Amino acid sequence: METEVKLTKLSQCAGCGAKVGAGTLSKLLGDMPTHHDPNLLVGFDRSDDASVYRLSDDLALVQTVDFFPPIVDDPFTFGQIAATNALSDIYAMGGEPKLALNLLCIPENMPQSAVQAILAGGYSKVFEAGAIITGGHSIFDDVPKYGLSVTGFVHPDKFYKNLGAREGDVLFLTKPLGVGILTTAEKAEMLEPGEIDRVIALMTTLNKGARDCAVQYRVHACTDVTGFSLMGHMLEMMQGSDTSARVETGAIDFLPRVLEFANMGLIPAGVYRNRNYAEPFVDEGNLPLKVRDALFDPQTSGGLLIAVDPRDADALERDLKASVPSTQRIGTVIAKSNKSIYLV
Repeated sequence: METEVKLTKLSQCAGCGAKVGAGTLSKLLGDMPTHHDPNLLVGFDRSDDASVYRLSDDLALVQTVDFFPPIVDDPFTFGQIAATNALSDIYAMGGEPKLALNLLCIPENMPQSAVQAILAGGYSKVFEAGAIITGGHSIFDDVPKYGLSVTGFVHPDKFYKNLGAREGDVLFLTKPLGVGILTTAEKAEMLEPGEIDRVIALMTTLNKGARDCAVQYRVHACTDVTGFSLMGHMLEMMQGSDTSARVETGAIDFLPRVLEFANMGLIPAGVYRNRNYAEPFVDEGNLPLKVRDALFDPQTSGGLLIAVDPRDADALERDLKASVPSTQRIGTVIAKSNKSIYLV
């Protein structure tokens, strides 16, 4: 007889918190050989969200792959979150997802119903995105993992990169922060009944609405905020753009009780990895430690970080308010300075 499986008990890390740290990753890829192809517009040599390959003058492929261990116990919900997170990389490039392949690792003794539920959850979000799952690959593994390889389309002259921000650009964030801290609290059984529901709702919200708004305006850089935290992903954007950022921390939306748990020291290991990578480039000012820690919190299926021309900022803000979970106008891009990010 099949029994209920607690997915999060099968893994020591969860969701995007399982990512290899940005500093470690750059060292691993630093000496990898690269081959030139004039049609490869974005490759792994830049810390971008997906690759872009030009097929014609008006069509390019956007490709990404993303998978991770469970961040929730319910298999269907886990499938939804993992798929939403993988699709996000296509949206961050300004693209539209079209095809997806399942990536699945499962213990040999996992109940068939749980495996089917994971795949069904992923299918539901891919279908919502207007894309199609066309196959995949599965292996046995002691720790379950699920995700997608996704292919999308974009115009070769109109895709986004996580670099290109310009002095004066306005920075927007489209989902609140604190997913890593709250899922850590849930794993420690410290959340009240129902408190995890809002976190799940955020992690299963596609970034399609944010992307559909952004493509109407002069966006100079875009990325999604996931395992490297807001600070880590913003750092990559600023360094790639040869600029700095002034961040209004009072404008950042944290999920309920995030700062409470951060003040208790209940933070995931990914916070420390992100700090080790990004902290030397961040002027943290006089902010309380709990706020600073929350800014380094790894997000799973987080929102988009958008740098838009200041002439379009008000119009984009109006559109985002009707389309995303949380429209946050969090700062501006400034001339390159001693630090990449200044928190005020």
